[in-house]
Amino acid sequence: MNLGATKAATSDPLTRAQAIATVADYLGARGVEDPQEDARALLRAATGLTRLELAMTPRAPLSDEEARALSRYAARRAAREPVSRILGERGFWTLDLAVAPSVLDPRPDTETLVETVLRFVADRRDAPLTILDLGAGSGAIACALLSELPAARAVAVDLSQDACAATATNLARCGLSDRAAVVRGRWAEALQARFDLIVSNPPYVRTEDIAGLDPEVRLHDPALALDGGADGLERYREIIGDLPRLIDEDTVVVFEVGFDQAGGVSALLEAHGFNIERVARDVGGHERVVAARLGPPRP
Repeated sequence: MNLGATKAATSDPLTRAQAIATVADYLGARGVEDPQEDARALLRAATGLTRLELAMTPRAPLSDEEARALSRYAARRAAREPVSRILGERGFWTLDLAVAPSVLDPRPDTETLVETVLRFVADRRDAPLTILDLGAGSGAIACALLSELPAARAVAVDLSQDACAATATNLARCGLSDRAAVVRGRWAEALQARFDLIVSNPPYVRTEDIAGLDPEVRLHDPALALDGGADGLERYREIIGDLPRLIDEDTVVVFEVGFDQAGGVSALLEAHGFNIERVARDVGGHERVVAARLGPPRP
């Protein structure tokens, strides 16, 4: 895409509003799902404007430098690179997180996990809780929980060295490094401590389904963060079998699951002595989070 050529073909400079419309048409013709919102986000990045500033100045002309930057961004988005990866950051919970190529792009569905955890500890928000985040990736879950639980501490574990670096970057970015440790390892194999909260968003896509994912996911999220084995539940089996030594009777275990996996993950937990405390739905209405404790149901 060349917005400079578009501008040159008209007698008047291309305005910000015209640039949004042009980019939105370009992206929509190439199958981008929400081209108008993406066009606005890319223009904000190209101009350095806030949402309010852009809304207040739709007729302001686009400079040559801004047009070149927006053209580059639009071409990348048309190739189905996610906006968050183009810009290098993603809003998650109340935080702005860096998005590295080596980790899963944090998604709104995962905020359901954060909401579920906070409901369980509503009367202990100021307690010195210990959190274990297995398969931390970008560190989104650990960062969100630490931001809401001021006395809590977390251990974030990931098998990927690059993911560990991404988690450490976001902890520092959010001012949370002094309350967290980042450990490279396969799930909790290297750990001996017990935790008050154990959370995880493990890979849960069935291997055969990866090829059919949207290009934004298939081409840009690392396979290690997607592949859940033949039935999508293999990583849950690996984690759940090792959980009893890491918890006590009050520990809450909270998993994000695929849209049709709540029943399967619940059955795995129950087979290891856990009681399902809650199954939470995401904003799309899918059963997205399973929370459990050892032992009989709580009143």
